[in-house]
Amino acid sequence: MSEKKLTIRCRAIIYHEGKLLVVQHRPTSAGFALPGGHLEWGEGIKECLVREIIEELGIKPEIGRLLYVHNMKAVTEKEEVQTVEFFFEVTNPIDYLDISKFEGTHKHELFDIKWVDKDDEVNILPQPIQTDLKAGTILSDEVRYIG
Repeated sequence: MSEKKLTIRCRAIIYHEGKLLVVQHRPTSAGFALPGGHLEWGEGIKECLVREIIEELGIKPEIGRLLYVHNMKAVTEKEEVQTVEFFFEVTNPIDYLDISKFEGTHKHELFDIKWVDKDDEVNILPQPIQTDLKAGTILSDEVRYIG
């Protein structure tokens, strides 16, 4: 019987003039993700996002609207992991334009950081984020569910 785990992550949508800031954790990763990370015990969701962005990029984010909720499940022989991710808009994207100035204490956990636009051939996960980037609808007044 496999162990069952629940993981909660918080991610940032840092979007400016048609471009989205994405990160890659390993050179073998299947694609790029949005910056952020795991919720620690007793931590609030927005607190988690602020901490993770400061750790990874070294710049304090101003957290705006909740834009997406992503729910996924992965099963192996040893465990079943259900992950829920919350994606929030960061309202101070100009502070993140110069990637060379990122000095987070956990920056070493990132293999690559870059700004991408709708025409770049980059695999962004989860896929609906990339679809919305290409359509120009990544910022919306409604929370979208990715299941």
